[in-house]
Amino acid sequence: MRKLSYVLGILWVLLLAEMAWAAAQSGLVTMNFDLSAQPAGEEVKLWIPYPVSDQDQLISKVKVTGDFRISAVYTEPGSGNPILFASWDQGAKSRKLTLSFQAQRQEVRRRNFPTRETCWDPADYQASLKATRLGPITGEVKKLADKITKGQNSVQGKAKAIYDWVCQHMYRDPETRGCGTGDVCALLKKPGGKCTDISSVYVALARAAGVPAREIFGLRLGKRPEEDISQYQHCWAEFYLPGYGWVPVDPADVRKAILVENLKPEDPKAKTYKDFFWGGIDQYRIKLAVGRDLILNPPQSGNPLNTFGYPFAQIGTRTIDWQEPATFKYQFSWKAQ
Repeated sequence: MRKLSYVLGILWVLLLAEMAWAAAQSGLVTMNFDLSAQPAGEEVKLWIPYPVSDQDQLISKVKVTGDFRISAVYTEPGSGNPILFASWDQGAKSRKLTLSFQAQRQEVRRRNFPTRETCWDPADYQASLKATRLGPITGEVKKLADKITKGQNSVQGKAKAIYDWVCQHMYRDPETRGCGTGDVCALLKKPGGKCTDISSVYVALARAAGVPAREIFGLRLGKRPEEDISQYQHCWAEFYLPGYGWVPVDPADVRKAILVENLKPEDPKAKTYKDFFWGGIDQYRIKLAVGRDLILNPPQSGNPLNTFGYPFAQIGTRTIDWQEPATFKYQFSWKAQ
């Protein structure tokens, strides 16, 4: 009888998991790159965030074509990001590459957190507790984190207090270029930005409070049968909950919904978004990269890369503006399947 109860319990857990994963999105993502507008005479290099499968997404049928001299998949050593790298010779007149893959993504809902947190060693999560060039964890950031988390003694309590504060005090600024740079000190003075900005404030405050956290850089998938998703880059965050694992949070999408739907933070609908994105993310996105201040592989010229949510290219030692379509031409498309 005890064994039967144990088996029934396992089946019930699996059933609940299946119900939680009911929402899904599946289709073909095609990324076309054309760097032919760059002048000849220097080598051109292209680094692309390379999607891989994990517990939340399935990437398959990957195909790479183009007129490049070489291409290969490497791993960035600092954060472990997979990278598709390609290069063209100095005299190349055409510089084109196409990356396509099948993406299947599930809606994620991390719920039923443990009532008691297990013991954990911060040394095991040093990479997710340290400062970055634009995300300090001392000074004013530390003072604010301590104020927000006052009276909270658990990782979950601190993470939730910071999430609530960011949802309440940050706002989405549609004039921000791209996804923002995540300059935390500037954002605390003017708390408006886009997804990288809002997520980076969350991560910096969490780390300052002793909560392991990280930005996740990805690409939104289309909701229509076919869609141009060239400008659909998105950034959200995760924190580590001892005894449970990594938990997604997306205060940026909360603030986007408030702006787009003209809501007030205290509106019931805004609360619905806030409740969902605390431990939940929708199925219309794929993860591409994590981390800040990156040395790519092969290494790029110049400074570490602030974020790797966009493709990155250099002609000789000069970085091409990845948000300027006249010189860095790329087009991403979505086709549901």
